[in-house]
Amino acid sequence: QVQPVESGGGLVKAGGSLRLSCAASGRTFSNYNMAWFRQAPGKEREFVGGVSRRGGSTYYADAVKGRFTISRDNAKNTVYLQMNNLKPEDTAVYYCAADSRTVSVGRWSYEFWGQGTQVTVSS
Repeated sequence: QVQPVESGGGLVKAGGSLRLSCAASGRTFSNYNMAWFRQAPGKEREFVGGVSRRGGSTYYADAVKGRFTISRDNAKNTVYLQMNNLKPEDTAVYYCAADSRTVSVGRWSYEFWGQGTQVTVSS
């Protein structure tokens, strides 16, 4: 199993950038597809992006395509989310999640979750 821990959140102005990191403990990190989700106040947790076990395939929600990039470094047991051209509507708690079977847009598929990191984008 893996235990994800997110970092890198903060306050940024609209148009700015942030890079989130998710470090996962455990020796089997490369066995897991990884994804980022986010949850804004009063809203459902939603899929942001995902990356396959070896990093060869990436997937994005329409709302972030062209602005966010997900990547992973299996040697460091870490997955990243580079967020550019941030908008106020990107404000949310961002969660990292691990799934041993697939990259799914449905949060119920994921077996392990981090505690989240807050991203706030001011206008």
